[in-house]
Amino acid sequence: KKKTVSFSSMPNDRKINSTAACISLMLEGCELKKVRSNSRMYSRFFVLDTDMRSVRWEPSKKDSEKAKIEIKSVKEVRVGKKTPVLRSNGLSDQFPDECAFSIIYGDNYESLDLVASSADVVSAWVMGLRYLVSYGKHSPEAPGTGHPSLRTSWISSVFDLADLEKSGHIPVSRAVQLIKALNPGMKTSTIELKFKELQKAGERPGTEVACDLFVEAYCELCTRPEIFFLLVQFSSNKEYLGVKDLLMFLEVEQGMEGVTEEKCLEIVSKYEPSKEGREKGYLAIDGFTRYLLSADCSIFDPQHRKVCQDMAQPLSHYYISSAHSACLLEDNFWGRSDISGYISALGLGCRSIELVLWDGPEGEPVVYTSPSAASCVPFRAVVGLIDQHAFTASAYPLILCLVVRCSASQQRLAAQCLRKTLGEKLYLEPPNPVASYLPSPEELKGRILIKGKKLPPSCEDSEGEVSDEEEGWELARRLGQEDREAPEGGGLRRVRLSRELSELVSLCQAVPFQDFESSRRGQHYWEMCSFSEVEAGRFANECPAELVSYNKRFLSRIYPSPMRIDASNMNPQDFWKCGCQMVAMNYQTPGLMMDLNAGWFRQNGACGYVLRPAIMREEVSYFSANAKDSLPGVPAQLLHLKVISGQNLPKPKGSGAKGEVVEPYVCAEIHGIPADCAEHRTKTALQSGDNPIFDESLEFQINLPELAVLRFVVLDDDYIGDEFIAQYTIPFECLQPGYRHVPLQSLAGEPLPHATLFVHVAITDRRGGGKGHRRGLAGRRGRRVREYTSTKATGIKAIDEVFRTATQPLREATDLRENVQNALVSFKELCGLTPAANMKQCILTVSTWLLHSDSAPSVTLNLAEQYPPMEAQGPIPDLLRKVLTAYETMIQTSRTLIESADAVYGKLIQAQQAGMDFHKELHRIETKEGLRGRKLQKALESFAWNITVLKGQADLLKHAKAEALDNLWQIHNAGQSCGIGRNGSASPEPSRLRAPLEPIPE
Repeated sequence: KKKTVSFSSMPNDRKINSTAACISLMLEGCELKKVRSNSRMYSRFFVLDTDMRSVRWEPSKKDSEKAKIEIKSVKEVRVGKKTPVLRSNGLSDQFPDECAFSIIYGDNYESLDLVASSADVVSAWVMGLRYLVSYGKHSPEAPGTGHPSLRTSWISSVFDLADLEKSGHIPVSRAVQLIKALNPGMKTSTIELKFKELQKAGERPGTEVACDLFVEAYCELCTRPEIFFLLVQFSSNKEYLGVKDLLMFLEVEQGMEGVTEEKCLEIVSKYEPSKEGREKGYLAIDGFTRYLLSADCSIFDPQHRKVCQDMAQPLSHYYISSAHSACLLEDNFWGRSDISGYISALGLGCRSIELVLWDGPEGEPVVYTSPSAASCVPFRAVVGLIDQHAFTASAYPLILCLVVRCSASQQRLAAQCLRKTLGEKLYLEPPNPVASYLPSPEELKGRILIKGKKLPPSCEDSEGEVSDEEEGWELARRLGQEDREAPEGGGLRRVRLSRELSELVSLCQAVPFQDFESSRRGQHYWEMCSFSEVEAGRFANECPAELVSYNKRFLSRIYPSPMRIDASNMNPQDFWKCGCQMVAMNYQTPGLMMDLNAGWFRQNGACGYVLRPAIMREEVSYFSANAKDSLPGVPAQLLHLKVISGQNLPKPKGSGAKGEVVEPYVCAEIHGIPADCAEHRTKTALQSGDNPIFDESLEFQINLPELAVLRFVVLDDDYIGDEFIAQYTIPFECLQPGYRHVPLQSLAGEPLPHATLFVHVAITDRRGGGKGHRRGLAGRRGRRVREYTSTKATGIKAIDEVFRTATQPLREATDLRENVQNALVSFKELCGLTPAANMKQCILTVSTWLLHSDSAPSVTLNLAEQYPPMEAQGPIPDLLRKVLTAYETMIQTSRTLIESADAVYGKLIQAQQAGMDFHKELHRIETKEGLRGRKLQKALESFAWNITVLKGQADLLKHAKAEALDNLWQIHNAGQSCGIGRNGSASPEPSRLRAPLEPIPE
């Protein structure tokens, strides 16, 4: 019986670290399942012929000469379920995508569809076959022979430098340190074990290591198969990436625009370790790995590392990073504390800090940093610290939330201290009575705002009574000061407030909340309310639309429930989804909630301000925070996430008694509006050491991308108790597409040195209805009734007539977009690609098939035309004919979209603006029509829905036109670079193709 090679049970010395290793596995052969067109699967033994010219399988009913595929006839090797047979419903759930691959061969483009026992076996066969296809016309001698590779030469030169005595040997200890220096994060014990294994296998024990053994150890320890597989995919010669290969990888896979050969040479000179490689412009496996691990290739979009959002909107249009009890270092009840917590919070970009003022024993106010009476700090010390650190991490305004629990005389001292210490930074100008909104963060740069109570204008004395805030009383209870502060007869507590402190309050005047209708009619834009998390949670569940509407003009601050005596945190997303700007967090308490807060505020240069989604800012818009599906006018997106591998994962905290082995799995979580919240996990990587391979695809539908956060959590499946290993949290808008490393962090949010996840990210528009994560990328397209977004009746005749004019343009806009989307997906599937692929990848795939034919390309792209046709010369196989038909459909639907979009867009905007003309008169019309109560509420909701739908659908159409133009540009670009384009001089300029439509005013 022939030996079956399975990577999962393979000893360590069989690790794939070169194409030679792949080919030697293929020469030994292994069992694969062959899938027939009737969806039945048969186990067969597949082997590469010794002359490396064909792949055979047995047993077979065909004679041995027919049960084979010649390497020279192979057009393409596809990974995953990328053919009609593998996509068929009968099979799609029987095996994971990673275990399938297809060989497209022969003049008729037939497919041999195969399923392996693991993703590693697939990788070996695909790598080996791609290598042989490239070199089919001049078959290599035998794997591993011939001229030493770029890599071997470089590792040998490193060895020579370390061989100080020039004896041809170096001590094992020095060899271990050398490999550790070249691969930070690798354990010393792992390297020592590898040298022992190789010395034993080669019968060369001792304390010294020769060059060949050092090279072998380095290659086995430091080659990551998944990165080698990627290099082979893009490399022209399967050993390194040339400048053109690298350029192709960056444009096609990483989604980078405007990449030049100069930029590629910069990358090579920065990351390629070998001198020869740098001189020739080659990036070999080690340089490529270094590049993928670098900050230049981070999953976090570098544009978001600096302030990148519009900072000129009113203050109420931003989420503001806020601390509850920033000074506490552990927990509210028994934690130790000091004022360094303030420095820490300000250093993390926190822009709102709470200070509770108490009477101090020395006649000056104090701030308690824990419930212990001995833990008070003079108020002036805290203010001095704030003055020093207020703007180190962010130049945007800092809001000090003062809760007064001290006597009027000590309040006066506090006011004097604030004026004297903060000086010009204090914002004291009275609010502009003519304005409707707060000033912007840009206008308030470098200023400190005081949030607090203000004496009524009628009070002319040096002090007066104001209603107290509920906040801060949990500390009073623990200090035993509650009784003497409690009001008589219940109701709101009243406190004495000094004029000096009152005069420091300008734009953030604290007022008690009554109800939404009272706020709509009587609240000034400079007045703000604080809500306990319980009260805000009730509003978020019972009347989310009203809370969203309230937060368009007014700031709201949410503080934790007094029941949280352990300083645990509320979920900020529960309140962000309703537009609440300031959700006060206990910065000293790590965990999921603080991860979400910290990750969220990274997205705008960590400046402490994040612009809220447009749908929450526009004066007239419909938004239900608790929506269960896509929102009107907001394009839902699909996140395709492939978790490939982990690197240098630490053991779970507290697992010292356990062995070295971690058995990790990865959880990917989406946090956002309820419709988006989801969680998927990978399988557990068993006995994987520190560098597990997961190779698993996950998919999420995101209905409101602007509010979504992705969190990776790595957990140990094998540990009883604390199974947390690492996490990383990133806003959806900051994700970079392509192959990326995720820099893992500890529970407290600190970086874990060299610990990463290797992932692939792709984002596509959702195609059609239904939840994205219920179906695979390449699910079968069933007949689906097209859903059209429509306007709703308000019950006011004149207004409804205006919105009715948009019925036809709304249908046209949907048809234009969906026709293109469906044509694109069909074309991509026929090319053997997923919907996440871009147009450049499609054209390059087709060109690869054609250029692997012995005859001249039978299909060309005529680039002389703006909408380039794909033209066939002579008879072509059935598959190519289908590809051409799908391409033609895609080009025609794109042309219709591009040429019709402006007119339809104009009609939608005209209807939207005509509707907005009624907005100012809305209340007068309501009264005239006699609308009140539920009917009035329904009319207002329908009006907002219609405005949102018209603006949103116009936006989607604008975006679709820009994408269609970009696809044309990619077709021209790819056609010229891959050799199937002709008459290429007319390639359009991207700037000309991507001419934007007029932006829609908010």
